[in-house]
Amino acid sequence: MVGVLASVDQRTQLVGENRLELLLFYLHSRHLFALNVFKIKEVVKLPHLSKIPHSHSKITGVANIRGESIPVIDLRQAISMSAVKYAEDCNLVITEYNRSVQGFLIGKVDQIVNMTWSDIMPPPSSVGKNHYLTALTKIKRDDQEHLVEIIDVEKVLAEIVEYEVDISDGVLDQGIVNEFAGRKILHADDSPTARKQVSDTLSQLGIEIIPASNGLEALNMLRDWADEGRDVEKELLMVITDAEMPSMDGYRLTHEIRNDGRLKNLYVVLNTSLSGSFNEAMVEKVGCNAFLSKFQPDLLVNEVQNRLKEVLNNSTE
Repeated sequence: MVGVLASVDQRTQLVGENRLELLLFYLHSRHLFALNVFKIKEVVKLPHLSKIPHSHSKITGVANIRGESIPVIDLRQAISMSAVKYAEDCNLVITEYNRSVQGFLIGKVDQIVNMTWSDIMPPPSSVGKNHYLTALTKIKRDDQEHLVEIIDVEKVLAEIVEYEVDISDGVLDQGIVNEFAGRKILHADDSPTARKQVSDTLSQLGIEIIPASNGLEALNMLRDWADEGRDVEKELLMVITDAEMPSMDGYRLTHEIRNDGRLKNLYVVLNTSLSGSFNEAMVEKVGCNAFLSKFQPDLLVNEVQNRLKEVLNNSTE
């Protein structure tokens, strides 16, 4: 399993082509769950866990993996399922999200599947807002289709480690702070938690955030506006996009923007929890203007502020 998960070059190609790999697993139930392989560092049998007094109720302990202490989250409990006793088929999925490493306690590992983002569906609106799914997909097995639930890890983590949206003193340039009001940013992200984090941060500046739940929805918005004769490049300060989204990922979205003459000069920022070294290569490949790792309110504001300064300077030339 570790060897399969270590094939970084292959996974890089998959993401660039609007494809992904999913690790399928169980949480001691009949339901199949999934995590994106690219966010997984490795999968190991559950090691000994050291308890931490007064830790969050969803953190079941700390694992020592090659000298590194990694907090372990009981994923079953984290998505509001009832707790079960540990079993022999328990595994630890070690992941890296938002510049931090954590482990997720899961049950039996099923397999890794290779899919396109067009095979990934958003959860139906009828499930409400309190679920822990970022998307759904289906796999065929024994001539039957099986539903796979893709977990919104960003929501899980946000409930354990409260995210910050406050802007530190000294970040804002007081000389242009009044210029933010009325500016518009299109933000594409399949995680409601991620969309809220960006909105809560940038709305403090008076910026209007236009949300999209995936790359295809964002692209359709942009093309519709252009079809109406609107100057999209002038109306939007920038497009902020996640990398991984149902229907169309952020890399493909950027590629489509760059190949539409009406949109090609839009300023596009890739804002994702994926690893920085990978994204730096992908940003250059598809033509994003900048890469920003989640969730860093000061850096997000600074990126938006720098773009605004560029726009203001160009308007006076």
